[in-house]
Amino acid sequence: MRLHDRYLFRELLTPLAYCLGGFLVFWVAYFFFSELDIMQEHQLRLWDCVEYAGAMMPGFLILVLPIGLLLALLYALTQHSRHHELTALRAAGVSLWRLCVPYFVVGVLAGGIYFGINESIVPRCATWTEEILSRHVQLENNPKAKTHFTKIGFRTAHANRIWQIGEYDAPTRIMLNPNVTWTLPDGSWRALKADRADRTNGVWIFYNAKMFTQLSPNGSLVPTFITNQIAMPEFDETPGQILSNIKLSDSQTLRGSRAADIPLKDLREYLRLHPDLPRDDANALRTKYYGRLAAPWTCLVVVFIAVPFGAQSGRRNLFFGVAGSIFICFAYFVLQQVSLAFGLNGHLPPWLAAWLPNLFFATVGTILILRTR
Repeated sequence: MRLHDRYLFRELLTPLAYCLGGFLVFWVAYFFFSELDIMQEHQLRLWDCVEYAGAMMPGFLILVLPIGLLLALLYALTQHSRHHELTALRAAGVSLWRLCVPYFVVGVLAGGIYFGINESIVPRCATWTEEILSRHVQLENNPKAKTHFTKIGFRTAHANRIWQIGEYDAPTRIMLNPNVTWTLPDGSWRALKADRADRTNGVWIFYNAKMFTQLSPNGSLVPTFITNQIAMPEFDETPGQILSNIKLSDSQTLRGSRAADIPLKDLREYLRLHPDLPRDDANALRTKYYGRLAAPWTCLVVVFIAVPFGAQSGRRNLFFGVAGSIFICFAYFVLQQVSLAFGLNGHLPPWLAAWLPNLFFATVGTILILRTR
């Protein structure tokens, strides 16, 4: 690593730390003010409130990471430009692209951090948040603390199994009044009804169960046997898959506008188990899937945008960079929301709807860099 690379790294990381720290301080103050009613409703104590804020913080961090990086880049580049440091480096034979290598490296690293937090830490913090909110008061109608579900149903497409469950408790993995129907290779149906089911050693065990079989292809289901306990190892649905089915079977969840609310592994598993989804739901899920893949690359895209705005020669006021960053963030947010809306509604291919903002701003940034003198 050359001397000027280390210098550019240091001069970028300092304002980046200040930007992220400032955002977090502002968020903590706003959080305790806006969430005060919820914390009082759930009778959270002082340490519970601190835990609650800590559990919510990673979700906020991934939202402000690209913005903080953009502000830090514009500040650092504007300072270098005002003191003619970039001009001196370019006069010494360092091209603008080579000069920006440290910024691109930071953009890639920030994208990796974004992806890791979004896929690993944020889902765990969501579970942590549910545990905190239900620690003292359990409100069944509160979606944040909901781990007990009633009157649910879903279909496992690869095995053509249909589940109807009266009640399901996610932490204990216990079902009440489960009813499972499936087809046999000859096209006939079978059904299993039970009072209760739980998962033991990786196998679903049904208690006080009654089996029904269709004796002829067009006949009705007739009871074949009743047993106190029966193991069904062929039912390969895991508790995680069942919980994912429950959460994703809601059409409002499928078509919700948030791009970062469902982990990639849950989306991938749900799409694998449900290849014959209605077109609207399939478009919504695939848009969310590609949206989560595209989101971390925003950190690299902001480098393409910040460089031509901040690397212009001349002594300019820092306000120019701040105003430019606000306009860029606003334009990117508008394009992202419009593009995702078109993807969710099926007017754009899901991959294009997710990647369009990044592709557009990266292309514009590249053109502006090439034109920068």
